[in-house]
Amino acid sequence: MMPIHRRSFKDVYLVYELMDTDLHQIIKSSQALTNDHCQYFLFQLLRGLKYLHSANILHRDLKPGNLLINANCDLKICDFGLARTSNGKDQFMTEYVVTRWYRAPELLLCCNNYGTCIDVWSVGCIFAELLGRKPICPGTECLNQLKLIINVLGSQREDDLEFIDNPKARKYIKSLPNSPGTPFSRLYPNAHPLAIDLLQKMLVFDPSKRISVTEALQHPYMSPLYDSRYDPPAQVPIDLDIDEDFGDEDLGEEMIREMMWKEMLHYHPEAATANAEVTL
Repeated sequence: MMPIHRRSFKDVYLVYELMDTDLHQIIKSSQALTNDHCQYFLFQLLRGLKYLHSANILHRDLKPGNLLINANCDLKICDFGLARTSNGKDQFMTEYVVTRWYRAPELLLCCNNYGTCIDVWSVGCIFAELLGRKPICPGTECLNQLKLIINVLGSQREDDLEFIDNPKARKYIKSLPNSPGTPFSRLYPNAHPLAIDLLQKMLVFDPSKRISVTEALQHPYMSPLYDSRYDPPAQVPIDLDIDEDFGDEDLGEEMIREMMWKEMLHYHPEAATANAEVTL
């Protein structure tokens, strides 16, 4: 909503479409979830995430509670409080990124570099939760989370640990008891075979070997829904690093208000003419 006065407004009102619930509430409910439900929810999540990644945005906090659903099963991604550009200066702030149960191994291991693959891991955890109606790795703390991941995926080969740049973290992973892992087909015996195959490609320990969002959309499990002709990327990358753009400069109240005004005009261009007439 546009404020009446450009120079003196104190409040900002954001109006969103009303959604009925979120995916967390649906998963824990008695509502039956068919393969069609799982497929459609996953498709919408991947499609939205592909757009974000094409705009250079990492969500960094994907979880069922941040996926809003309405009565038509439309899904919307929300809560961008931890979102960052993929080359932003805060890229290395791993400690506060992603709710633990949906946190990728590279974040749990405090790796100094990460990218869009962290969101793909989160999507894999959400997909698994849809299939099993419970979190796949509900760790009590970070080290326990890693143990649960290894129990599911199995002990990793040496070349699958090369991305770990922290010697202590690599040593810890190697110290864990050898595990053969648990096949996803055993965890989710009623899931569609193609769903299992896609899940296996999402929940890969080494981020360099993890499927991308685009590849996931092109997976056979998504073929009934995906059409690349109706999947445009963002026109330009989005820059969220305001502090980085202005360095140590104190933005001040007036500059922040002006920046917010310009952002609002992006959605309400008609207000620019109206405000100019009032000013005259």
